[in-house]
Amino acid sequence: MLEIRSPIKIGLAIEKIMLHSLNGAVERISIDDCDDRFLAEDVFATHDAPLFTRSGYDGYAIRSEDTSQVSPHTPIELKVMEELGAGMVPKQELMPFEATRIMTGAMVPKGADAVIMLELVKEIEKNSEKYIVIKRNIKKGENISYQAEEARSGELLIKKGTRINPGVKAVLATFGYAEVNVSVKPKVGIFATGSELLDVDEKLQDGKIRNSNSYMISSQVNRAGAEPIYFGKLPDEIETCFKKISETLKEVDILITTGGVSVGDYDYMQEIYKRLQGEVLFNKVAIRPGSVTTVTVLSGKLLFGLSGNPSASYVGFELFVRPIIRKMLFCENSFLKFEWVKFGADFPRPNPFTRFVRSKLHVENGELITSPVGIDKSNIVMSLAKTDSLTILPGGTRGFSKGDYVNVLLLDDQEGSRTLW
Repeated sequence: MLEIRSPIKIGLAIEKIMLHSLNGAVERISIDDCDDRFLAEDVFATHDAPLFTRSGYDGYAIRSEDTSQVSPHTPIELKVMEELGAGMVPKQELMPFEATRIMTGAMVPKGADAVIMLELVKEIEKNSEKYIVIKRNIKKGENISYQAEEARSGELLIKKGTRINPGVKAVLATFGYAEVNVSVKPKVGIFATGSELLDVDEKLQDGKIRNSNSYMISSQVNRAGAEPIYFGKLPDEIETCFKKISETLKEVDILITTGGVSVGDYDYMQEIYKRLQGEVLFNKVAIRPGSVTTVTVLSGKLLFGLSGNPSASYVGFELFVRPIIRKMLFCENSFLKFEWVKFGADFPRPNPFTRFVRSKLHVENGELITSPVGIDKSNIVMSLAKTDSLTILPGGTRGFSKGDYVNVLLLDDQEGSRTLW
């Protein structure tokens, strides 16, 4: 007898998943190995930055008040008292009409409150002593970086859950974080189901297709920040599938299967969920593509049954799996970032379900435009190569026209969002 499933709204489906939040773990690693990992602790300034007031340019440290009456017609001469390279500590406090030769990054001597760039002075010598001639007024603070201008000791710099990019890594190094607490990458197991599947290196046969889903999902798992583990293909045999899935659940935090979640004679995943005696959160969502997405909770772990159609599987991962991975990585912004942009195509046919259209963003006349790529069918693979976003077309009784404003989800963005679109 054909199973009748009642679809739930996507917002409720995602809420059900996020309520079953898995606990993230922490490990301490070298700063050398932390690229693209996620911070498992807040990062605080361990000292003032800059630690001392320093010069922004090669030039001369001076007292700005000495130049208050200076003009091209009334220049002044300042006596050069010492020279400071980067890393050197000043020995003399500047007195009126004195200057110190200083290099970029060097500590500004006491008494000085500005730096004049080297090319703006004339250097002269009088009685074997060095002087500079200044013909312009210099303002207080000019070309100087003051102590604690960037951050004060103890100040929160970077929040827990932030992805470590080159800029974050520079901050870590600046403040002496030789080792960093990062979130352990969740282990995400992957099975591709279906007796029709061939390995990528096998020759094509009638009635068979190559397994693309596992490679695609593995890449999406990596992009989300987790560790993919591919456990191979599963044939359309319920006993084999049940045994393999039961064993594998012990080794991973999250398990993804692609295929076998529809209602065909060889779609066994629904029966396997019953045998596992897990809590099925939902088995149909009011979306296109990927409405048959099924999510089950078992022993504190999540089992995602995604569609076997590549585009549906791709969309299902981004909507349902990625947010819980990001939450395990301590990200406050667990959801995909979204933008309100102009639609660049006509999409006349209405759909009762919310549709997520594989799209590409581009700029026209200074405005961001989203346009569909390729054929909008769930079994299509080619369009995924150009997809950088998902255009959201809410379900209803009307279609959409070129020029309408719509929300798009940004797939390659790492900032994320705290809320759904």
